Amino acid sequence: MSVIPDSARTVQVPAADQTLRILRYMAGRPAPVAASAIARELQLPRSTIHHLLNTLSAHGFVLHLREERRWALGTTASELAGGFARQQPLARLGRPLVAALADRLGESTHLAVLSGADVVYIVEERAPRRPALVTDVGVRLPAHLTATGRAMLAALPREQVRALYPDAAAFSTRAGEPMRPADLREVLRSVRAAGFAAEHGEVTAGIRSAGAAVLDASGWPLAAVAVTWADGAGPAESDAAAAVRETVAELQRRLR
Repeated sequence: MSVIPDSARTVQVPAADQTLRILRYMAGRPAPVAASAIARELQLPRSTIHHLLNTLSAHGFVLHLREERRWALGTTASELAGGFARQQPLARLGRPLVAALADRLGESTHLAVLSGADVVYIVEERAPRRPALVTDVGVRLPAHLTATGRAMLAALPREQVRALYPDAAAFSTRAGEPMRPADLREVLRSVRAAGFAAEHGEVTAGIRSAGAAVLDASGWPLAAVAVTWADGAGPAESDAAAAVRETVAELQRRLR
């Protein structure tokens, strides 16, 4: 039996309501927005919008892009999306598709979500008699090193990527050479041009991956699917990427 009085259930807190409306509005925009546009669309005073945006910024939910005079969703908002994805339909709908992809290619496959500057694996399908991998459900890896992470970063607004990787100190390494912001920009340009992301031994020497992002209706990256195989012993990268993109397209269809 609920212990919350009926009268309490109907109480609305104006500041909370306005804050949630701001986040929902920003989540539906394809690019960062000006505070004046938020105030106009939500019919709220500009002073209220600025106070709420500053509070959201202090907690990492939004990011102020000073040069553009725009506001974007921050990494904390992304972490909430990742938490939802781990708990709700994304993993359930993605699991059979990722398993089917592993059967089709005979290689290990996975589904990951973005959490700040990391990826978190929420589905892992291991192919038999294939190399051991560092990925597993719940494992976090630097997004800029992985095919899944690169696929999702390439779908983010460029300002968001700059906020995640402002300088060379933001990059970690495993098997490859350290990255710089300019290196990542070039990698992400290649991802957008090719339509898929690849990594060649940056996570584990001798192991490569191809991945593609799962996008929502506004183009925001919800997750990414990837396949991983040993150098010289797996599918052609173009074939692997094509199979991954087909899986992503089907997952997007089911989610929508």
